[in-house]
Amino acid sequence: MYYIDTSVLVSYYCPETLSEHVQSFLGEQIKPAVSDLTELEFFSAVAKKVRMADISPADGNRILSTFSSHLDGRLFKIIPLESQHWRIARGWIGLFSTSLRTLDALHLAIASAGDFTLVTSDQRLIQAAEPLGVKTHRMGT
Repeated sequence: MYYIDTSVLVSYYCPETLSEHVQSFLGEQIKPAVSDLTELEFFSAVAKKVRMADISPADGNRILSTFSSHLDGRLFKIIPLESQHWRIARGWIGLFSTSLRTLDALHLAIASAGDFTLVTSDQRLIQAAEPLGVKTHRMGT
């Protein structure tokens, strides 16, 4: 099963370079996973696009509404953040061997604990995942 990173979701719902590729990929999946963290990061990413005038407030509201309706309609499997995810992320950060940021470590921990393949377009996240044994699928070129 795939765990979808925020970078991929943003490309799915917002017009970006990878949008067509991401839409095709996600269209082939049956109920990919996202987390509570992904949901919060997605809202933040859309809000930033509105603040930066990349999209209009009306488009931002439409995108958030569509995403929320997809969550409510159970198009995604929602993975709640659990204490084990925090412990795994803390342990990896404490290794001092990666440049993991807090939220990236949590995404990797969620993917690892659920034995998911992390789908992301974030090259730095992919590089951090490899030595930790987290399976990844890179979107984009």
